[in-house]
Amino acid sequence: MLAYKNIGGGSGVTAYESGPEHIRVQFSTGAVYLYTYQSAGSSNIEQMKRLAESGQGLNSFIGTVVKKQYAMRER
Repeated sequence: MLAYKNIGGGSGVTAYESGPEHIRVQFSTGAVYLYTYQSAGSSNIEQMKRLAESGQGLNSFIGTVVKKQYAMRER
């Protein structure tokens, strides 16, 4: 996983890993969630990837848009 830059500070996201049709997000609690095209929609996953790479806005996007649309909690 890659460290999330957290440019704005205070994000609950600490790391991420993206693949062709998914993104895996680790939160400060240690929990890791897998979001997929099937669970959250391709446009949302692609936006999450952009936000993750930029290091800003991912936690807010998850909290306001995708919420519980994850495929599975891995830890």
